[in-house]
Amino acid sequence: MIAGLNRLVEYVEGHLTEEIDVAGLASSLGTTEYHLRRMFSSLAGMPLSEYVRRRRMSVAVADVLGDGDLLGIAVRYGYGSTEAFTRAFRSVHGVGPADVRRDGGPLRTQPQLRFRLTVEGNTPMDTRIADRPAFRLIGHSARVPLIHEGANPHIQAFITSLPAAEHVRLKGLSDTDPAGLLQVSADVDPDATEGSELTYLHGVAVGEASEVPDDLDAIEVPAGTWAVFRTEGPYPAALQATWAATATDWFPSNPWRLRPGPSIVAVLERADDFSTATCELWLPVERA
Repeated sequence: MIAGLNRLVEYVEGHLTEEIDVAGLASSLGTTEYHLRRMFSSLAGMPLSEYVRRRRMSVAVADVLGDGDLLGIAVRYGYGSTEAFTRAFRSVHGVGPADVRRDGGPLRTQPQLRFRLTVEGNTPMDTRIADRPAFRLIGHSARVPLIHEGANPHIQAFITSLPAAEHVRLKGLSDTDPAGLLQVSADVDPDATEGSELTYLHGVAVGEASEVPDDLDAIEVPAGTWAVFRTEGPYPAALQATWAATATDWFPSNPWRLRPGPSIVAVLERADDFSTATCELWLPVERA
């Protein structure tokens, strides 16, 4: 996977003024665009789309400092107008191209990335592989922004808005694994961009043939394989650290890759104030 990510970086570098065909490159590497984008964003700390924009604007500086027409430069880097190019340029450098042409700066260059495998993994990950038939996730859902670190206040507010009796009712409907009340993230941007919207569902898993009450939302989950990571400790820090370690430690050293589908957190035990918890993180996978 590390070699594949470096191939992706080299491909981007050679096509900065062209359309970036991530799907085609992923296919040639024997993987999927979904997995490649998710691994890139996890390891690089930014979405692939953001990295491409930063590299384009870094390279475009040489053209901006020349005598070329700004519209021509904009078109060369894939923008249909000087206004769109200026917005992208300003978002990276903090100033517009006209300012740089006049003053020579300031500039914020995005270096070309290089991925390297480091020897980590000194903390064993408690993992199991589960093959599951098709099932449904049912409960109450809302659209919320993605937040990588710390508690998500939008999700917290949504859960708090549900009556206590509703939590009890939902838990009673659970009839298949993952068991108990679940925190489900679906429709996540493959780049996992901070602030992008996802569907959050607070609910339970039920069998494919189980009846779904009319007042509940449902997500159909096809049959497939899941990697299940058990974690315990401070909440949500321990869970988020395990989530990050799946990209840095587990996927690079195991013959599996992410496939599209919801990610599921099952809270098995927790302190009364939710300061600590034992959780299972369910990620949909397929053989690489």
